[in-house]
Amino acid sequence: MKILRWRRLLFNIKHWIALGALGFILFLSGVVTFFYGVQIPWRNDRMFSSTLIILGVFLLGVAGSGGIRALLKIIRSFNNYRVFDSNAVDEIIHREQVLSKGPKIVVLGGGTGLSVLLRGLKNYTSNITAIVTVADDGGGSGVLRDEMGMLPPGDIRNCILALADTEPTMQKLLNHRFKEGSLKGQSFGNLFIAAMNEIYGDFNKAIKEMSNVLAVKGKVLPVTLEDIELVAELQGGIKVKGESEIPIKSRETGKRIERVRIEPDHSKPLDESLFEISNADCIVLGPGSLYTSVIPNLLVEGMAKAVKESKATKVYIGNVMTQPGETDGYGIYDHVEAVLEHSYDDMIDYVISNIGVIPEETLKRYSEDGAEMVSITEEDEEKLRAKGIVLVKDKLVESDKEKIRHDSNELSQIIVKIALASRLK
Repeated sequence: MKILRWRRLLFNIKHWIALGALGFILFLSGVVTFFYGVQIPWRNDRMFSSTLIILGVFLLGVAGSGGIRALLKIIRSFNNYRVFDSNAVDEIIHREQVLSKGPKIVVLGGGTGLSVLLRGLKNYTSNITAIVTVADDGGGSGVLRDEMGMLPPGDIRNCILALADTEPTMQKLLNHRFKEGSLKGQSFGNLFIAAMNEIYGDFNKAIKEMSNVLAVKGKVLPVTLEDIELVAELQGGIKVKGESEIPIKSRETGKRIERVRIEPDHSKPLDESLFEISNADCIVLGPGSLYTSVIPNLLVEGMAKAVKESKATKVYIGNVMTQPGETDGYGIYDHVEAVLEHSYDDMIDYVISNIGVIPEETLKRYSEDGAEMVSITEEDEEKLRAKGIVLVKDKLVESDKEKIRHDSNELSQIIVKIALASRLK
């Protein structure tokens, strides 16, 4: 190893110790419930106890293996001190200092789109705050929400991993989904957050501790700590409850979403979120599902007002594709109009939209599911100009034969330029 990165090596050892401690706690909890019948606040069935034991042993094994590797790296560093590259070390230190002085960027959203953006942004600044929706009620997150009475961890897990400085093995571990048994379909990362939530008794504290363990650059915050439910009003007065049910019902009835709201409607945001918004250089909305990931953050009491009153430049990132059952037939202005109707008419300064070409084969597969590229017409551009909104068009798509995503690096460069201009202004 040519570069002696003491700080990171020691930090990694601390992570493995923390992971090992968590594994020991889970293992011990499983043992006492399985063999001694001691009741704990989680669950008391033998299957769940067995799962805790297996999970605990697995974590101890991973932590032990990782810790040994980290120690071996330090030993090798001692042995190879003659090839110590001081210029490379200076470059690393300089880069870290640059990131710490980067623009303050707050991103509101959820889903895959948000995590894709964060992976790019962390290469330009470490002053990132991701404020994440907690209205999700489907998949593994929905199961944990129902069975353990906790907030859905899925979107938050994705954001933490996007901002984390971890080895590929840890990334694979936390993204792993069980294929059999009572945990089938559940993500290990979700269980990690659930365990942290039980240990600390506070969801926000659990997120912070997980972020510390994974060396996250920036902050990941839930938009609220209250148990909220998303409600949509479709055309014809049809009301639908539940984030996962809204697009399904919209497609079944053929009725567009007219408005969404949350229950309870007086849910409070975190003071920390409001502080970060007020001190930001740039506030970004999206990318992500318009009605179920982006807008729900603005429905929490005081959030839209805080965004509007902040001196930061406000940016909306348009999706590359429409979402069946949610934004069928929407152009870029339709997306912007929906955001403004759920907040304030003069809240957005910039809109970023893709004009990159998508392979025909990929587009065809998406169209079979009812999705199409989000269009930008001359009428859209005129309407945006009339509202004083600057439209930034660029080739921002990254696609393969399976998925279409924003190019996180290109998108991040645009946002950082806007944020730096805002800071200078």
